[in-house]
Amino acid sequence: MRKYLWFRALIALAIAALPGAAVAQEFQPPVAKIVPKVDSMFGDVRMDNYFWLREKSSPEVLKYLEDENNYTALMMKPTEQLQQRLYSEMLGRIKEDDATVPAKRDDYFYYTRTEQGRSYSIICRKSQSMNAPEEVILDENAFAAGLGYFSLATWEVSPDHSLLAFAVDTAGSEQFDLQVKDLATGKIYPERIPMTYYSIAWGNDNKTLFYVVLDGVSRPYKLFRHTLGTDPSGDLLIHHESDSSFDVSIRRSKSGHFLFLELTSLTTTETRYLDGNAPTGEFQVIEPRRPDHEYTVEHHGDKFFILTNNNALNFKIVTTPVSAPSSANWTDFQPYVDSIFITGIELFDQWLVATEWIRGLPQIRVFDLTNGESHFVAFDEPAYAISSDANHEFRVDKFRFAYSSPLTPKMTIDYDMKARTKEIKKQTEVPGYDRTLYQSERIFARASDGAMVPITLVYRTGMIRDGKAPLMLYGYGAYGLNSDPYFSSKIISLLDRGVIFAKAHIRGGSEMGRQWYLDGKLKNKRNTFTDFIACAEHLIAERYTTADRVAISGGSAGGLLIGAVVTMRPDLFKAAIASVPFVDMMNTMLDVNLPLTVQEFEEWGNPYDSLDYRYMRSYSPYDNITEANYPNMLIIGGLNDPRVMYWEPAKFAAKLRATKTDQNKLLLKTHMGAGHFGESGRYGGLRDDAFEMAFVLGIFGIN
Repeated sequence: MRKYLWFRALIALAIAALPGAAVAQEFQPPVAKIVPKVDSMFGDVRMDNYFWLREKSSPEVLKYLEDENNYTALMMKPTEQLQQRLYSEMLGRIKEDDATVPAKRDDYFYYTRTEQGRSYSIICRKSQSMNAPEEVILDENAFAAGLGYFSLATWEVSPDHSLLAFAVDTAGSEQFDLQVKDLATGKIYPERIPMTYYSIAWGNDNKTLFYVVLDGVSRPYKLFRHTLGTDPSGDLLIHHESDSSFDVSIRRSKSGHFLFLELTSLTTTETRYLDGNAPTGEFQVIEPRRPDHEYTVEHHGDKFFILTNNNALNFKIVTTPVSAPSSANWTDFQPYVDSIFITGIELFDQWLVATEWIRGLPQIRVFDLTNGESHFVAFDEPAYAISSDANHEFRVDKFRFAYSSPLTPKMTIDYDMKARTKEIKKQTEVPGYDRTLYQSERIFARASDGAMVPITLVYRTGMIRDGKAPLMLYGYGAYGLNSDPYFSSKIISLLDRGVIFAKAHIRGGSEMGRQWYLDGKLKNKRNTFTDFIACAEHLIAERYTTADRVAISGGSAGGLLIGAVVTMRPDLFKAAIASVPFVDMMNTMLDVNLPLTVQEFEEWGNPYDSLDYRYMRSYSPYDNITEANYPNMLIIGGLNDPRVMYWEPAKFAAKLRATKTDQNKLLLKTHMGAGHFGESGRYGGLRDDAFEMAFVLGIFGIN
């Protein structure tokens, strides 16, 4: 205790010496009151002293969060100049006046652009050619004026290009208001539909709009049909998804002929289709849902092309007649190959483009539908990321995709599928960036069970492996989502200060195939955490760094990762950033009234099952905090977050502060007017990034 008081006194004196500092006692960390709540299940007793922090409307809760924010701001005050330098550096690598490559849709070219000093995008188009006058169809900055938060969820132009449907969020809650704009007059239609989701689609009559709404726990669960100009209260309910493990979404086929109603859980799909020319008709089922069957449908002529995992762990491509699409009529187009993980397909009049993962790297494979031949698009860097870009046209021979690598800024590329040539339409301009100053490599760490886990590294050229370099290790590892090795101009500020940046491609993602995901979920979930630990240990053993120079970061399910590994191996890391971390697993997964809980039984397990309960309990970060020395930690939450409730990071911080035995920094920052993704707008995002980087660099003593 004497040592603790001596340390706090030093902090108080140091901060008091800062200009304008208050009296020393104001800099004591907030102490959350203890209100014991005892829960028992399957003979296991859990004591939760901070359950009361869930009362969002309580003035005492809000005051506690504000007190933590004030404490964090004061503890970070010595880094304010560093934060500003980092912000200026990152902003300096952005071309503020910029535009995307125009994408052709019928007789229009659509693009978005940004302007210096303005936080949000401007959506524009030109008719017939790029020499035509510009038409601004939506200026996000105008909508965001005077608001603390703004996010454009989605926008869709009607088939005749006369109307724009768009949905916005002004709180960070991901509950969107849907509106429609007349692009000829600029008039906004009077109907405003609340509680909508990201998913909207037009019928081909240019007056029928399908949209999805959220239930009380923010699950997209109903599809409605709206006729433009009518009262939304009279909109027809098309589908009500009563199974709380399923989401509802709607989309339009590239061919324009069909609308697809998709009903999806984390492991199961059911797709229904409707002729876009008959939007008042009834959706028909392609293949009824059955457990663990996932499929995606695209349209071409008199066939549907389907990407399915039916008897195909890593997916295969089949075709079926539009007139009789059930699985009884499915025919293999691309037979199953175990070593190839197909993650997506895109159809054109004469072509099919498949994204395939082979040996841990993405590939683009092009099929000629006229003769059945196929070929791959070649890439020559050791690690890279690719994704489909704006491919709106059906009858074209060019496929547009985005490419980047740890060293290559994003390129927008048109690939001529007939001539097999690439044309770089745009490379993101990064002022001051010289790729010769940096190097990248891909290495593998051996996990505890022998699995070889990929790690992508990027660092300043000339780095010496003597164990002295600080290192930032990032991970996610959930839902089968990959941590792609894409280019980030932001991390250059770390690299230029001698920090090595590493991404661990751990199980729970799908980088090495579908089994890689299955080996990191449910009762295999601990593999995700031990993989990450193995990556850190390998980087230390190979003298890239040492344990007292390792910082780790992750967000959301990646925040669960950070929480789990610091409770499992707190000795291995110097600093940790857990952003919107899913750390109070047991309380969340036992509360079926919270968003996502029931759906995520398929990802984490069902805690009402005794075996699942005990397995989840074994790694749930909040439930495994013990008296130990923990790394320096920055924990971030969002008050309006619908994915990870704000009280998860708040409770995690409170319990850590009351339990840990070290004198390291523990900071909690809650965005009081935002949600899962932090501050809105590109400048707000950069401020968040600068804050997080400054925390880590401050711990390392680097300016």
